[in-house]
Amino acid sequence: MNTNKEMIRNLTTVRGIKCWGAHIGIKSMRRDLALIYSEVPASAACTFTQNEVVAEPVKLSREHIKSGKAQLIVCNAGNANACTGEQGRLAAEAMAQSAAEELGIEKELVIVASTGLIGEPFPTDDVVSGIRENMAKLSNDAKAGSFAANAILTTDTFAKEGFMDFDLNGTNINIAGISKGSGMIHPNMATMLGFIVCDLAIEPKLLNKAVKECVDMSFNMITVDGDTSTNDMVAVLCNGMAGNEMIKSEKDEGYQLFRNRLEEMMVHLAKLIISDGEGASKFIEYQVVGAPSDKMARTLVREISDSTLVKAAMFGRDPNWGRIVCAAGNAGVPFDYANVDLHLGDNETLIQVLDKGKPAEFDRNHVKRLLRESHLRIRLDMNAGEGQGVGWGADLTTDYVMFNSVYTT
Repeated sequence: MNTNKEMIRNLTTVRGIKCWGAHIGIKSMRRDLALIYSEVPASAACTFTQNEVVAEPVKLSREHIKSGKAQLIVCNAGNANACTGEQGRLAAEAMAQSAAEELGIEKELVIVASTGLIGEPFPTDDVVSGIRENMAKLSNDAKAGSFAANAILTTDTFAKEGFMDFDLNGTNINIAGISKGSGMIHPNMATMLGFIVCDLAIEPKLLNKAVKECVDMSFNMITVDGDTSTNDMVAVLCNGMAGNEMIKSEKDEGYQLFRNRLEEMMVHLAKLIISDGEGASKFIEYQVVGAPSDKMARTLVREISDSTLVKAAMFGRDPNWGRIVCAAGNAGVPFDYANVDLHLGDNETLIQVLDKGKPAEFDRNHVKRLLRESHLRIRLDMNAGEGQGVGWGADLTTDYVMFNSVYTT
């Protein structure tokens, strides 16, 4: 990821991408309208929430993405436009229609997203006016990309951005992304919102396959509080303006390279979300190795990382391995704890606390000192195969409970 402070590279570094982020009054002080525009129609793919309660922009964007093409992402923050009925449906339609009219494109090429409070009447007139007033401000200046990254935030404490480039047979490819999420984060599609743009040329169906696979390895492997939002969405646009030969098959040279970079970008953005978890004091990486399959390993990671008792133990710096084993046993997959090795620690040091299902000899006070660190690791080895999985989560703190007990007041 780019860390060069002297040269800001973000969404607008990608060829043909213009952005803007504005304050239109939904939120009291922060930017609350983001625009991400491709100068040409792009191959596009999305994943959406699996919650049965679905926000109106998600319903609309599910229809629009069926063509495999998109040219604009428009997103408001501060109001989720969820549980808003017919008024909300018309509002989402109005967002797409007004944006399309200002750009002179088909409304089906507009992906609509919203985030914020659920069940609040949607301020359609204000949002539509904001879209019309700010479309002319679209820019490929780096600050415009940063404005967009800030305009999708709700309870987040910082903007989440990423950029990388790579060489594909002599062609420079740029890929950049932004995401938002702090609470209501659970691995059942994505997180809250993630938008990624790239100037690679790739067929829509192949892009869709890559996006779904990469989401499973990144956004689907994080959790803060076990709640999947009504508005979760990850959208990826590839506009082909780098000029590479169109990638049409998994066997085409360059497909696997792109897929790996896309996964790397998604993992980067997903980790940023966990590092900003509401009330969180620790970033925890969960590793399961030696499983019969990768799928089983990821299932165990999800179950352990979402355990309230495991998260509370990590907050309390308690090396209570019994909670971890208990969580793994609840995953709904075969799990023989008598064959398991378990290690706990920080980024630098792992201490074995379980040896083939039996308590290992370890200095409890030393482990408790390691668990004071802000970045922790839990590594479980099933000793039953080559499968492995990794995921990320936060601890459960008193600050989280206090924040969410007064969120709407």
